[in-house]
Amino acid sequence: MSFKQRFSDLAGRLNGDDSGVWAVSDKASELQMAGKDVIKLCVGDPDFDTPAPIHDAVASSLKAGRTHYSPSQGELELRSAIADLETRTSRHPCSPEDVVIFPGATNALYTILSCLMNTGDELIVPEPMYVGYVGFLAAVGVKVKHVPLNSERNFALEIDAIKACINSKTKAVLVNTPGNPAGNMMTREEMAELALFCYERNVWLICDEVYSMITYNRRHVSMRSAATSLDNIIMVDGLSKSHAMSGWRIGWAVAPPALVPHLVNFAGATVFGCTQFVQDAAAWALRHDEYYMSLMREEYQRRRDFLVERFNQMEGLSCQSPDAGMFVMVKVCPLFTSGKEFAEGLVDTQFVSVVPGEGFGPSAKEFVRVTLAQPVEILADACDRIETYIKSVKPSLEECVVDDSQKLKKA
Repeated sequence: MSFKQRFSDLAGRLNGDDSGVWAVSDKASELQMAGKDVIKLCVGDPDFDTPAPIHDAVASSLKAGRTHYSPSQGELELRSAIADLETRTSRHPCSPEDVVIFPGATNALYTILSCLMNTGDELIVPEPMYVGYVGFLAAVGVKVKHVPLNSERNFALEIDAIKACINSKTKAVLVNTPGNPAGNMMTREEMAELALFCYERNVWLICDEVYSMITYNRRHVSMRSAATSLDNIIMVDGLSKSHAMSGWRIGWAVAPPALVPHLVNFAGATVFGCTQFVQDAAAWALRHDEYYMSLMREEYQRRRDFLVERFNQMEGLSCQSPDAGMFVMVKVCPLFTSGKEFAEGLVDTQFVSVVPGEGFGPSAKEFVRVTLAQPVEILADACDRIETYIKSVKPSLEECVVDDSQKLKKA
């Protein structure tokens, strides 16, 4: 007699196929292990070291014995630093009691949806969306309704399209501004309009703002600042991108008072508090970060401008300049049939990995995402290889384009 192994529905939902997103990245890792000179332009992990003074802050905290259990809501010093930041940048005062600390923004979002949504509840999410959403959306078991961003307008989020999707079944809307993968930003007016519309229809509005400190053309406006009422507004942010602290795992939510106890209860039951000494360092970082953040932001902008110019010089490719974030979206069609075809051929022949856009949503099928988390020297090498790749396949692709055009004329 053998034991019959049975697993939960949740485990099954998490066993989804994400090969469309990371297959090229995995291939690049295999090639690198085989000794090939690979340039990885896939993952959005900052290439900067965490600023040295933040290291000093964590060392001081460790020496002070800050290695014990932390309150499930988070350490008061860090929550106070976040509340002070929100109060300075918003017309609404923020209290440390409105803040809950999590091991990363993704965990914060998972906790929020777990406390708001039941299995089968309807959630509206614009796409292309951050691929990290896929796991926790599956875990919670929500019914996701996607609203395409406008790729012709640099993946702008169009408020009317979201409003048209909201109905009596809608429980919540999740927006990401500045956005990943496209670096799109909502305006204050758009945020205010969406917040009021959701409020009047008893719909929660969750705003993922993890790229809030990496903007180029204008400053980020928080949903808390734009909204008139905060009763239905939940804001999520973190330090992974802005402070080059991805491995430190610190994120937070700022939520209405009635929701906070539920978030704290869920956090206490699942993660049992975040690391004390990491929270101490995070609090120091938020209070002393302007100089270091400006240096990183300026370097990201330099890389963005370099890549946008180079890609727009390449025959058959086009690239709009993102307003924020750590990526650029490059349109490779009609020269290639899809971003996937482009990415697979590029890594096979030139050992450069980029992410096929379709992994973020169908509206990005004609694009690839390229990270800014490499120095300009590496980006220049990658661009040279991309140009070589395009030239090597261009004649055959031109024939395909001509054939398709002739077919269309005959039709």
